[in-house]
Amino acid sequence: MATIQQSTLSELDGWLEEAVIHMYKGGMSTREVAKFIEGMFGSQYSPTTISNITSTVLEDVESWRNRPLETRYSVIYLDGMFVKLRRNTVDSEAIYLVMGINERGNRQILGFYVGGQESSNGWRDVLKDLYRRGAKEVLLGVFDGLPGLEDAFREVYPQADVQHCIVHKVHGTFPKIRVQDKTEFLDDLKTIYNAPDHDQAITAFHTVKGKWEKKYPKEIKSWEEQLPTLLTFFKYPPLIKDAIYTSNPIERLNKEFRKRLRPMNSITSVDAAEKIIYLEAQAYNEKWMNKTIRGFGDPYTQMKLAEMYEERYSEGA
Repeated sequence: MATIQQSTLSELDGWLEEAVIHMYKGGMSTREVAKFIEGMFGSQYSPTTISNITSTVLEDVESWRNRPLETRYSVIYLDGMFVKLRRNTVDSEAIYLVMGINERGNRQILGFYVGGQESSNGWRDVLKDLYRRGAKEVLLGVFDGLPGLEDAFREVYPQADVQHCIVHKVHGTFPKIRVQDKTEFLDDLKTIYNAPDHDQAITAFHTVKGKWEKKYPKEIKSWEEQLPTLLTFFKYPPLIKDAIYTSNPIERLNKEFRKRLRPMNSITSVDAAEKIIYLEAQAYNEKWMNKTIRGFGDPYTQMKLAEMYEERYSEGA
């Protein structure tokens, strides 16, 4: 009987430890988790004990962040988010996030990097780490227009294309247009990126330019200068357009991360941030590991992407 009781207690402790990790993942602080466990079960779990339990996660974080990557990624998305992180004082720091779609069309979080302010040098280090871990053949990088990011990406992946996020560009233009012109101006912009092909997109841009340049010269010039990287998606099979003309996939991921982090007014340490992000990343990858992103499983799309890999990365290319 004593053996059964001991076994039951052991199972309860194991369940509690798993529950602690799930509550922590959900955004509760170590103090809140300890108070909840004590109220429910009467167990004396101090904040220090809770922190020690969740620290078992850190044993997996380092190996996960250094795991080998696949050689080929058709798409790599880059985006940063900011969290309030406590060191000696509380300050906003960046979390660099990288998501990729592999050769088979599966989307995965490739890595996250916590700390500092978002910068082109920070992204250069991130990209070099991806390359070091094996991601050597990339077709397309999708990200916003952070100054210096394009140069950093091309330095590490000179044979890859760059697609600047059209959604970011539209959102950046929107506040600069007068209220009475907003609807018409944005509808005209849609004729550019919703055109049937690249040539018609260029024609549409010149129509927009002719109509609006005198009234909004800076905005039209900005679009014209960035047009080559805003229209890169036309080089790729049309069935994957929705997946590559915007960085929305990684933006949605950021929103999920923020939900988990929001209950904490500030994160107590880099380790705490890494534990939460890692647990979310693991759950995301398990969900998507065997799902093919729409359009990537199409035979024509697969053939065209395979041709791009061979043209850019075969020996002597």
